[in-house]
Amino acid sequence: MIRSMTGFGQAEGIVGTSRVLVEVRTVNHRFFSPSIKLPGAYARWEADVREAMRLKVSRGHVTLGVRTERLTTQAIAIDDERFAAVVAQLRDLHDRHSLTGGIDLATVLRMPDVLSAPREEEETGTLADLLVIVDRALDHLGRARGDEGARLATVLRERLEIVDAALQRVALRAPERLLAQRDRLRAAVRELTDGLVVDDLRVAQEIAILADRMDVSEELDRFRSHITAFQGVLADSGGEPVGKRLGFLLQEMLREANTTGSKAADAAILHDVVGVKEELERIREQVENLE
Repeated sequence: MIRSMTGFGQAEGIVGTSRVLVEVRTVNHRFFSPSIKLPGAYARWEADVREAMRLKVSRGHVTLGVRTERLTTQAIAIDDERFAAVVAQLRDLHDRHSLTGGIDLATVLRMPDVLSAPREEEETGTLADLLVIVDRALDHLGRARGDEGARLATVLRERLEIVDAALQRVALRAPERLLAQRDRLRAAVRELTDGLVVDDLRVAQEIAILADRMDVSEELDRFRSHITAFQGVLADSGGEPVGKRLGFLLQEMLREANTTGSKAADAAILHDVVGVKEELERIREQVENLE
């Protein structure tokens, strides 16, 4: 699957006593560049969250944010059994020692273990709880990036068809241009020699040298092989990131286009070469969005 480097994913779940929302956004970047924003209670798990992101995102600037909402405001619990036991102990002491005054609520609540706060793991949950939600958000992100990547792949194939059509026109025009150059060379020789005897063999050799210099068949063959390789990557990426590989193939295509243009010496071919380079630039802009 071809994946875009631009996407968004989110997932929601319960961690401890909180409802947690995880949001993940990605934009273009040459490498894997994570940015993680966790609440203070989850800060100790940042390295684990980063590793979970790295396993599912190869390239791109990835921003992951976590928001929490407490499910209850009951932060402290009263131990009824302990409360009753403390009251009984205080009454016993009060009666046995003939103390004055009564036993009030504040006194009982101040006694050890009557009030109990939730344990930290009960309140904040566990790393495993958080990673389940993070993974779901990353899966959502992956599907969004895959959908966008499929659309980009379609655009790239359409651009490649335009490039291939231009190459076909160049291939058809190239032999005609050689014939035209041969006729111009012979006409120029006749005009310059002004009726003098000319060594036809020497003229033929010069024409052969000119034809070799202007021959673009090798460039066109290599260009087409690069297009075939490019299409092959789009058709079957094996699930691996393809952006860098496609970028390399584009560099090779541009090299062949420049060489073809330098050999052209023909307005029609130059026109098509300029069009090819424009399309390659448009393709490059799209490839930069691919993982």
